[in-house]
Amino acid sequence: MVEQVLKKRYQIQKQLGKNGGRRTLLARDLQTQELVAIKLLTFSADFQWDDIKLFEREAETLQSLSHPAIPHYLDHFHVQTSKTKGLALVQSYIPAKSLEKWVKLGRQFNEAEIKHIAKALLEILMYLHAQHPPVIHRDIKPSNILLGNRSGNSFGQVYLVDFGSVQTLAAAEGSTITVVGTYGYMPPEQFGGRAVPASDLYSLGATLIYLVTGTHPADLPQEDLRIEFEPKISLDSGFIDWLQWMTEPDLNNRLFSADQALKSLEKLGNSESPVVRNSEGSKVQIKKDRNSIEFFIHNDSETTIGLVVFKCIFSILAFLGFLQFLAIGISSMVNVFTANSFYEKIMSGFSGILCLSVSFIIISAIISLFSASKQSTRLRIDQHNISLNNRDSIPKSSIWKLGFSHDYNTDSPVCRDIEIWVGTQLYTIPTENLTDREVDWIASELSNLLDLPLRK
Repeated sequence: MVEQVLKKRYQIQKQLGKNGGRRTLLARDLQTQELVAIKLLTFSADFQWDDIKLFEREAETLQSLSHPAIPHYLDHFHVQTSKTKGLALVQSYIPAKSLEKWVKLGRQFNEAEIKHIAKALLEILMYLHAQHPPVIHRDIKPSNILLGNRSGNSFGQVYLVDFGSVQTLAAAEGSTITVVGTYGYMPPEQFGGRAVPASDLYSLGATLIYLVTGTHPADLPQEDLRIEFEPKISLDSGFIDWLQWMTEPDLNNRLFSADQALKSLEKLGNSESPVVRNSEGSKVQIKKDRNSIEFFIHNDSETTIGLVVFKCIFSILAFLGFLQFLAIGISSMVNVFTANSFYEKIMSGFSGILCLSVSFIIISAIISLFSASKQSTRLRIDQHNISLNNRDSIPKSSIWKLGFSHDYNTDSPVCRDIEIWVGTQLYTIPTENLTDREVDWIASELSNLLDLPLRK
């Protein structure tokens, strides 16, 4: 098709790429004399009707977007020549190589460069996911990320291209979902036709793993659907944990937004900095580094107006009682030294000690009342030991069972607390006031760390 002119305007220069019935062409706009990229969908033997739906959705989506790191929509039209019949989408041309081509040319990326690419793409994803409705790319991979040449102190501009698999959440509701994406870069939920903003985060994480290993993610070993890339690289432990978090196969355990992912990445300081994981509004926080994992469960009880009033009234009355018993106690202790008889000294001393004891019991009750709802559970597991609420450490190797306690007073058993059996000793992690998602998150992390199945 070289030198052919489409729509009497776009003069084809060369073919940039081909994938099945799709071709990408470099052309010159004879009206503006600018170079443009044309995506051509031809009605060939392998054509499917879903291809038209995706093609039109890409054109519609690009028309609604305006971002310097995303190709600009210029035109789209039907193509019908003696040799070709199909659809054409004209976009601005970006003169840059894909990350895949850079790697094949032998370029290696250091940790700082990979973090730069990650931050640039997360900012693009923040823009896409903030659209109304959110735009899910669904096919983030090295060939769809362009990187410009270095210029002075600039590392090079990062671009995200090829929106041929794009999905909006509005389009997903009440319609048949087309499963698209690239094996190795697709998260598990996308194989079932489900795609959410966190699905793009998985694909980005897998892409970064490709850059640090030079190996396609599908060719790396896996354990429980997790990409095992750590043995092949030497990176900051915090950055490794962050990449693991990005590529969590369980959607509930993965970073949930590009904004959260960017903030977590920016917090990484040095090799000793742990990755802190928690969901927005969650009472659970997980600190994880290469050598240990810590769970913090903030068991804040629900506070109502009635409970606040009760606490205030109880505290006022209890405090007045405290003052009264304290005054009687002090007075009685003074009488020990001023009493005339031995019997009076004994009685005054006994009365003083009793009243002082009662006064301290009252003040302790007041303190306990307000601190009870602020208790937290802290569980720490390192390479060798496990400890709960800073108690004595117990060898991790003696843990033999992990499961749930149940409440059988209801019609159906309801999981309550998480139980860890160490020899004959039972450790219980209270999960009251936690959501099912939070409990599953903790249990899943423990099961993976201890390499023990969950017994329900």
